[in-house]
Amino acid sequence: MLNMKKINIVYHPDYLLHSKKQHPERKDRLEHIISALEINGLMNFNEVIEPAPAEVEDVALVHDLSYIQSIDEACRSGRRFLDMDTYIVPESYRVALLSAGGALTGLRSIMDNTTNKTFVFNRPPGHHAEKNRAMGFCIFNNVAVAARAAKRDYGINRIAIVDWDVHHGNGTFHTFEDDPEVLFISTHQSPAYPGTGQVDDVGRGEGEGYSINIPLPAGCDDTDYSIIFEQVIIPVLNQYKPELLIISAGQDAYRHDPLAGMSLTEQGYYNMAEMLASTAEKWSQGRMLLCLEGGYNFQGQAEIIIQILNALGKQHSEIEENSKNLKPASRVQRRLEEVFKTQKKYWDL
Repeated sequence: MLNMKKINIVYHPDYLLHSKKQHPERKDRLEHIISALEINGLMNFNEVIEPAPAEVEDVALVHDLSYIQSIDEACRSGRRFLDMDTYIVPESYRVALLSAGGALTGLRSIMDNTTNKTFVFNRPPGHHAEKNRAMGFCIFNNVAVAARAAKRDYGINRIAIVDWDVHHGNGTFHTFEDDPEVLFISTHQSPAYPGTGQVDDVGRGEGEGYSINIPLPAGCDDTDYSIIFEQVIIPVLNQYKPELLIISAGQDAYRHDPLAGMSLTEQGYYNMAEMLASTAEKWSQGRMLLCLEGGYNFQGQAEIIIQILNALGKQHSEIEENSKNLKPASRVQRRLEEVFKTQKKYWDL
């Protein structure tokens, strides 16, 4: 780990209490991650921070108070599901507050301390959670809560959220679709759950142009993603100049993930993390907050996260553009052309 910079790791063992046997989003996901971090010495090398639960007023920055109360009541009542995908157990309300609190703890760790990059290993995930609805394994929208808190507590008015989860972050998109102070960028498989995030979903009102949805066909690989990042995502970030970069870090675009059909490898995730970290160094004083979203090949996700942490911890320089000599698959090229055509109204691409 010579020449590696330390990053913050946010984790609490109570994240394991929200679990259901045989469900894809169960405690085993996180157990594999923490075990891999311990084996590789990353829990000892980096700063590990225990989060505090979010307060109800923090979560209410994003969600209706009546919805928040309904989750508490559902868990107390013994209900087992909030929708056909999203289960709960008696501890789920408390753990969901702790998951949102992990994002808030991560935010404070990079705003108040000298270490400017934090990975929050929290669950349940959050990017599908809408203002008044649980969806897709998600109860509270952790990254959205952190973004709203960054505006409230630190006066940050240029926040970029990059969602590389294989599923569209519909909840995050809808939270900020009319907000020019939060740029939302999503790469996601389409068609796939939840069926949102089309190219022409660019935001509305004052937020028009500050949502960039990049729906992709199944089978996209490291080369395809590198081209998308170098030709769309990084140029837009360079024009927006975010003061804070938040990542919805779902590792389910991995080639062996059972719930998706993409073909990213560990190297592909390293490349994305490295490009975003370099961009954060350029515009955001290096400030970069990652929160765990999906990823259901447990061992594969753990190995990917090791690579992401390696990318975050290295010394970063200007991004070397390699995509000019690369060509995506024709089906990906067609989608890219649609994105360029739509987004050139708002960005220089």
